Amino acid sequence: MTIKAICTDIDGTLLNKDRELSPTTIQTINRLPKDFPIILASSRMPSAMRHLQQSLKRLENPLICYNGGFVIDYQSEELIPIDNVSIPLEICCKIYELTRFTSIHLSLYSKDEWYAPQMDYWTEREIRSTKVQPKIRDFSSVMELWNNAAAGAHKVMCMGKAEEIEALFLEMQNVFSDDLHLYRSKDTYIEIAPRKISKASALKALLDSRYDIQMHEVMAFGDNYNDIELLKAVGLGVAVGNAREEVKAIADEITHSSIDDGVAFMINKYCLS
Repeated sequence: MTIKAICTDIDGTLLNKDRELSPTTIQTINRLPKDFPIILASSRMPSAMRHLQQSLKRLENPLICYNGGFVIDYQSEELIPIDNVSIPLEICCKIYELTRFTSIHLSLYSKDEWYAPQMDYWTEREIRSTKVQPKIRDFSSVMELWNNAAAGAHKVMCMGKAEEIEALFLEMQNVFSDDLHLYRSKDTYIEIAPRKISKASALKALLDSRYDIQMHEVMAFGDNYNDIELLKAVGLGVAVGNAREEVKAIADEITHSSIDDGVAFMINKYCLS
């Protein structure tokens, strides 16, 4: 099999136990040709992915952000949108109403901006994880800003106590099943995106726009539910050893865990041997 590009999830897949790129991963990727695409695909915002590209010396490569809701390319450091799908404001308002009288933290994301309601435990936790600073704004002021700009949310993130998050998740499934994709990355998180987007569809749009590469010529890596469609759509879908069993079940191969440089192992096996 000839692999011409790599598409990989970040958290739980590419990063080590400290949520950093390991020296082995960096060194392995740096052995690939500079024109070999390394495409990061994540629920993260662009700024939370750019520092990883810098460490890999791949700042010229495109990004699949927000699980496919915001696909971007870079030309002379200028951000060029390739695909852009957001949650309408009226649905954002309905989500807010469901959380309004709870202790759940509601963060809002659009393009490369993160709006947090206050500097609390959840905000500080995300800052540590993503190395991005939010803008502190209440919900109504963000809605006014987006309404004036004819914008919407690329992602809404609900964070809170596990029991509150579980109750909200069940309620949202009933209300928004036709409009939203609800993803439980942790029992204290719900990541919310438009229903029609996926990492797989985003990768296809990106390859068609930027490269003379087909989906069957891509090796992709993942660990969680939002990676399943991507792994099934490419030529070689690889689950890391710490992936959920449902992901392993559909993968073409299973590699070492993320903390044991599973991505680097497969690059060596298929691209550098």
